[in-house]
Amino acid sequence: MTRRDDSGLLDRLSAIVGRSGVIVDPGAMAAYLHEPRDAFFGRALSVVEPRSAREVASILALCNDAGVGVVPQGGNTGLVGGQTPDESGAQIVLSLRKLDKIREVDSASDTMTVEAGVILANAQAAAEAVGRYFPLSLAAEGSCTIGGNLATNAGGVHVIAYGAARDLALGLEVALADGRLLSGLSKLRKDNTGYDLAHLFIGSEGTLGVITAATLKLFPLPRSRATAFVGLADPRAALALLSLAKARAGAALVAFELIPRIGVEFVLRHMSGVRDPLSGAHRWYVLIELASPAESGVEELLTELLGEALEQGVAEDAAVAATLEQRAGLWKLRETLPEAQKPEGGSIKHDVSVPLESIPAFLEEANALVTAHAPGARPTPFGHMGDGNIHYNVSQPECADRAAFLARREEINEIVHGLVTKYSGSVSAEHGVGALKRDLLRKVKDPVALELMRAIKSALDPKGILNPGKML
Repeated sequence: MTRRDDSGLLDRLSAIVGRSGVIVDPGAMAAYLHEPRDAFFGRALSVVEPRSAREVASILALCNDAGVGVVPQGGNTGLVGGQTPDESGAQIVLSLRKLDKIREVDSASDTMTVEAGVILANAQAAAEAVGRYFPLSLAAEGSCTIGGNLATNAGGVHVIAYGAARDLALGLEVALADGRLLSGLSKLRKDNTGYDLAHLFIGSEGTLGVITAATLKLFPLPRSRATAFVGLADPRAALALLSLAKARAGAALVAFELIPRIGVEFVLRHMSGVRDPLSGAHRWYVLIELASPAESGVEELLTELLGEALEQGVAEDAAVAATLEQRAGLWKLRETLPEAQKPEGGSIKHDVSVPLESIPAFLEEANALVTAHAPGARPTPFGHMGDGNIHYNVSQPECADRAAFLARREEINEIVHGLVTKYSGSVSAEHGVGALKRDLLRKVKDPVALELMRAIKSALDPKGILNPGKML
């Protein structure tokens, strides 16, 4: 990829977005050049901040002509390096944060059209303001953006009820590598006029086009919730509870999160304002939540469900949140678990999924193999059991050397990812591929699927300017 004179390129970028929209000062660029875990760092020719879809398209046309790589970035909350430039200093970071308009909220059609830079929490609030609900919910919802959510097909805690980001989008507006603007925004629930182009760009991590706006699905606003923390003997009991919850609660089941005892202990040890919800310790726990647009009914439904689970011996104990404060406390146990792992030393993390029925066997085998290979290592698997997504994290042995443990990352990765393949799972459930798993993808993805992915990439981005080095 050849480049023309940098100063000339920067002048032409400034002509598109204005001088203030082209950041070249190293200090001002610093926050855009690394991701939250500080695992990926890069350099950039500049950070460019467009304010409209047309400006994005013009920037891509210019960079495509000049052969300059473009790294799209939303809220910079991704965990696989997909939003980080390389170390060449020759790429530009295309920040979408200033595309932050909520273009329309249509309560009649239950849709909302928003630009890519809209923060997820702001989209949720805009929906709630008209009595509707946008259900995508992530730990980073106060800073992640809709464009990034769609580019990575973000999941979160409500996938069991509403699906991932892909399932929540009806149409997209996308800037293509050559500067064309695909105007695919639509409120239609049924449209069989050819290929579903929106789904092609969702999950593509900015390698096929830059999402500039989206029309999203809205739902009735939940008016009642019921949340419980359930103690269990093992993941098989959790799977039995999930089956029972689906049968008894149906569409009211909106969250089902699996947590091991060691995770609870980490949170109790390191996070303030948290208490153990149950009187005794249990090897495993599930955080379960029901919700309904009706003003009542879910509390009784959850109580009946838990009573049946206790009577059948599926559950060992349970506590139902009686107040909003108690509900927040239960969710804090789950949501702060990743942060609570940090004081325990090094942690080797995996974002994987396996078929629901395989979760107990996968966890049992993974725990046995990991601890046999690295004696004293502390597996801390948790996550969205309702949709098969487990964050299989492994904390270092107590008092061990952090660097020495992390140096074994590839060995432990091979064990975990090998088991994921054995159980017909995915090595990337919701965080994406980015730079972190690009080489791994070549090993685990069907060869024909990879060929098709490369062909699509070549057709839409023949010069390879869009997020170079990511995914493929």
